[in-house]
Amino acid sequence: MKKIPDSLLPQGSDQAGEIPPDTADFPLPPSLESRRHQMFPKLAPDEITRLQRFGTVRTWQPGELLFEPGRRGTGMFVLLRGRILVTRKNGLGIEIPIIEGGPGDFTGEVSQLSGHPPLAYGRALEMVEALVIDPSSLRAVVVAEAELGERIMRALILRRVGLIEIGGGGPLLIGPPGGADMVRLQGFLSRNGHPHSVLDPALDSVAEDVMKLHRPRPEELPLVVCPDGTILKCPSERELAHRLGLYIELSADRIYDVAIVGAGPAGLAAAVYAASEGLSVLVLDTHAFGGQAGASARIENYLGFPTGISGQALAGRAYVQAQKFGADMVVPVEVTSLDCTRFPLALKLDCGVKVSAKTVVIATGARYRRPAISELDKYEGRGIHYWASPIEAALCRQEEVVLVGGGNSAGQAIVFLASHAAHVHHLIRGADLAKSMSKYLIDRIGSLANVTVHTQSEIVAIEGSEEGVSAVHWRNRQNGNMQRKPTQHIFLFVGADPNTGWLENCGVELNDKGFVCTGLDLSPADHEQSAYPENHRQPLPLETSVPGVFAIGDVRASSIKRVAAAVGEGAAVVAQLHALRALHEAIPG
Repeated sequence: MKKIPDSLLPQGSDQAGEIPPDTADFPLPPSLESRRHQMFPKLAPDEITRLQRFGTVRTWQPGELLFEPGRRGTGMFVLLRGRILVTRKNGLGIEIPIIEGGPGDFTGEVSQLSGHPPLAYGRALEMVEALVIDPSSLRAVVVAEAELGERIMRALILRRVGLIEIGGGGPLLIGPPGGADMVRLQGFLSRNGHPHSVLDPALDSVAEDVMKLHRPRPEELPLVVCPDGTILKCPSERELAHRLGLYIELSADRIYDVAIVGAGPAGLAAAVYAASEGLSVLVLDTHAFGGQAGASARIENYLGFPTGISGQALAGRAYVQAQKFGADMVVPVEVTSLDCTRFPLALKLDCGVKVSAKTVVIATGARYRRPAISELDKYEGRGIHYWASPIEAALCRQEEVVLVGGGNSAGQAIVFLASHAAHVHHLIRGADLAKSMSKYLIDRIGSLANVTVHTQSEIVAIEGSEEGVSAVHWRNRQNGNMQRKPTQHIFLFVGADPNTGWLENCGVELNDKGFVCTGLDLSPADHEQSAYPENHRQPLPLETSVPGVFAIGDVRASSIKRVAAAVGEGAAVVAQLHALRALHEAIPG
């Protein structure tokens, strides 16, 4: 390893809270201005010396690129000599300066932990010498160097937050706001914490020029202008993820210790604990990390957050934490089947790849239930919503909306939407909310002047056109009275069904409602079937009828449908993975 000469180490260090002069003019969102010193800390000479064992020293000539979007695995650069200019491009060829860095500064944001391509360009302004720390070594830094690692992690996270708030380094979505595919792609990028911007061609001249140049048909909207200039026409989530470099290459030859299917709270917790304990971990999800909990506007009864926390923020922290410990995260990808007839177990993905793992954890949660309403599917994405994020809230600002559902998810959505919508009409089938919703939410809803609760009511018809929903009809189940309410937005929180269709014919026992049976919930026949002949053991508490296949969270029969319970099961299953490994090692031969 090349030793860093003392002459290259920056002399002196910033006082706590002091802002390095190179970063003082970098525009930050108001919410982050007070944390500028945490976003851009300058490393002291002794800190750089401690980092030396994790990297190698390289040199660049003036004008050369140190890193750029599209180049995977670049990691973090600690500047020793010279200066660099970090810029971003908006896909229209416009290069926007972000920051100028010098000795003691370091580059990167959270995507460098997993080896994803950078969101910015770094160009040498003069001869530059830097310590290059690759992604695996960067993860080692934040684990081995506790205090220094915490400062680096905080900076990487805050930089990503800043890019998200200004839409920097990500794609431009061009098209009319509120369209089904615009909302779909906005939701995908937002839920996965990827920066992006939306331009309305009716209001933005640049967007109008792009539309005139490419002349998309209505079904080709929105146009997505990627940072490298590539233009996609109404892409799928997978196509967009590939173009942005969000996918990792999966190898059919690699065998993971555990594959976790589903990146909700249970799956993320299992990933964090398994990866932190040295297991090789693969996490697969069809849409975004966080699951249904990730779409919650605010969770107020989660332990340790007295002021509440959004589901997106909670899931985002867990996602970064799992990456910190080296878990491989793949989104979006769908697991189509599980082959339990071989060892290692095999998961077939909808992209045609098969991945192998010694154990599998089912954490697929549940999918949103669609009530039996005529022509409901006709309006999905055009006024029918199954979650309430800031994207949906912006669409219904100062409008009347209708929300159906009596559980906590419905209550959280009502409280959130009430601060944006003119009025929220809340429909429930029962006589009150006491049996299905937490008291703090009932009290909060009762205090909101722009929320009306319609008890014993159910939707019977939806009016609309090609433009989307225009009105809803509901009936009082007690007296039969009908009511029509003009609205363009209906939010449905009517429960969920287990997401277990992909487990068909693999031997995993489901109950009559489709939830996965584990441990004591298994039938006596399955207990006998699951026993290993070598040691005549019974299934572990979270193990299914197939040895080595576990289930956690909302997808599991008898589970408590709470975020904290799901996280607890995610932690518990890792202990059982270790117990299973110990049992295998104890078997002679």
